[in-house]
Amino acid sequence: MLKLIVIFGGQSEEHDISCLSARTVLAGLDRTKYEVCVIGITKEGRWVLVEEEESLADGSWTKGQIAAVLLPDATMHALCLFYPDGNTVRQKVDLVFPVLHGRYGEDGTIQGLLELAQIPYVGCGVAASAVGMDKLYTKRLVKTLGVEQAKYLAFEKKELLDPERAADRLEGVLSYPVFVKPSDGGSSQGVSRADNREALQAAFALAARYGTRVMAEEAILGRELECAVLSTPEGPKASGVGEILSAADFYDFDAKYTNPESETLLEPALPAGKKEEIRRAAITIFRGVGAKGLSRVDFFLEEGTDRVVFNEINTFPGFTSISMYPKLWEAAGLPIPQLLDCLIDDALTR
Repeated sequence: MLKLIVIFGGQSEEHDISCLSARTVLAGLDRTKYEVCVIGITKEGRWVLVEEEESLADGSWTKGQIAAVLLPDATMHALCLFYPDGNTVRQKVDLVFPVLHGRYGEDGTIQGLLELAQIPYVGCGVAASAVGMDKLYTKRLVKTLGVEQAKYLAFEKKELLDPERAADRLEGVLSYPVFVKPSDGGSSQGVSRADNREALQAAFALAARYGTRVMAEEAILGRELECAVLSTPEGPKASGVGEILSAADFYDFDAKYTNPESETLLEPALPAGKKEEIRRAAITIFRGVGAKGLSRVDFFLEEGTDRVVFNEINTFPGFTSISMYPKLWEAAGLPIPQLLDCLIDDALTR
């Protein structure tokens, strides 16, 4: 039986969402195929063995007393467990399923550890994870692929120490409204819309709290659409196209995860040919960044022009019960247990 380690939690702003995603993954794994060991990473960065999966529901897993360490030694392929009584147990690992979103999980860091250890893992590799995590690098790469995207400017944190000068620079290139976001935050947190200079400076300050660089983009007015991509033996396949109906002005962190009035449509009515255009663009971007396993690629359909505009790629998208990625594949006839099998098979094949 395959010895599978599920890792969740982490030190990013998306820690709580990772916990929800892990519950969905754990509920969907076929225990007749996989011997599952669960490792949680607390917000402080402590790795612990989760002895009872039910403890994910109330967060009590964080009080676990058995420390866990993945060994980087490529000859061992092992997890070490350190018990309070001083005993140490080493377990063989066949595969890791890193159910981690954002910094230290979706940015290539844990993928690098697993590459050193030569342990197969689900999802994108080091380079694709790093590029997908940093919106600025993603935009620079997508520019070479012939896919349209919003105009943008990037700012180093030191540039924002003079907010008036930074605003002058932006206003010389972009018109209001603009969206300001952390370039490498990996989360919807820290994102805001600015309709004037005063709001822009507040948006700069907020975004700088969540990333090492800040990016400002022109606002694309239109529909928010998402497409799920999955690696298969025949190459990457795209799901149908889903639509986000945000309860807020834009699909920020709260609208995505806490506002019950936000909705997702799995079969939105789109102009002729746009669904296939989006699906083709999603696969082009997936291949362009070197993604493997899974990604969700997000677009706008511009109001008035029906222009398809790339927004971002998520190399380990949300996997909660309400997340678009698993819902799109379920709508395409691939329920979560089978979807997880596909992701695991892909990881083992690679």
